[in-house]
Amino acid sequence: MSQPTADPGGPYSAPPAPDPAHGWGQQTRPPHPAPHPPAPETRPGLWKRCLWGGLALWVLTAAVTYATENTTLLPTLILLGSFLVPGVFVVWAHERHGADIGVRPILGCFVTGGILGVLGASVMEYYLLHPSLWMFVGVGLIEEAVKLAALMFVLRRYPHLRGVRAGLVLGAAVGFGFAAFESSGYAFNAAVTMEGIDLRALLQTELLRGLLAPFGHGLWTAIAGAVLLAARRPDGRFRITGAVVGTYLGVSLLHALWDSTHGIAIWLTAHVTGITQLQQSVFEAGYIPDPTSEQQHWFTFFSVGGLVLVSLAGLAWLRSLAVAARQRTP
Repeated sequence: MSQPTADPGGPYSAPPAPDPAHGWGQQTRPPHPAPHPPAPETRPGLWKRCLWGGLALWVLTAAVTYATENTTLLPTLILLGSFLVPGVFVVWAHERHGADIGVRPILGCFVTGGILGVLGASVMEYYLLHPSLWMFVGVGLIEEAVKLAALMFVLRRYPHLRGVRAGLVLGAAVGFGFAAFESSGYAFNAAVTMEGIDLRALLQTELLRGLLAPFGHGLWTAIAGAVLLAARRPDGRFRITGAVVGTYLGVSLLHALWDSTHGIAIWLTAHVTGITQLQQSVFEAGYIPDPTSEQQHWFTFFSVGGLVLVSLAGLAWLRSLAVAARQRTP
């Protein structure tokens, strides 16, 4: 029985040898890259669930720590209390105004920008500042500068991110990251005393700083970031324009006034209640010796009123930037 002969074009034929001149037999087109998986959709109201869930966990941790006197729970309590409000505000900003910016830039600004800001401020304040009446002015200038520098460092890899809205969201992320890491340090210092662990001081510090967090670092850096990214070039390079410098000086002034509210309230209380001979020494000492009931009431009025005024000034500035950006958008 004869063997079948291979047909050059039939199924038994061997593949022809490749032609080196034409590259036949080689892959001439790269395979299509696998499509990226779709980004997970964020359900509306995520920030509310984070807020109430985190608050419940913080209260539960505080109750268990108080009941058991277990000091190993202190880091959990400090981190929950310090990061709850800043983290929730960043989630809210992403959900409402920054979904198209992306999670990675916002998270990078919050974590990396916050850490770099705290470290830079600590080093510069250690070497440049000394106790004086103008110390808080230096604190404001240093901390606002390092936060802007951290924002620019994180965004160097995202040259397409520019404009007022992106600056508001990403600047707020850096500011809230700074506030979260700074608050954790203040909470730790409040808890550790010469007599042992002061849980009440820890909880009071976290409550106060949590309530004030939306009106401090996040607000100031959002304003400065909006002006900085509005002046950014299309190729991604940052421009330090007159508006950027003026905004930096303005938010530094708000920062200095915020930090000085306690001392200013003491000075005003001493002036109103007639302690004219001790005004300078009282302001430098930071407290009024043996205050009367009237002096306590005046101090509360001036200190709370000062924080409210500084907060309203910052919020009005932020709103004016947002409204102006909306009006310029076609």
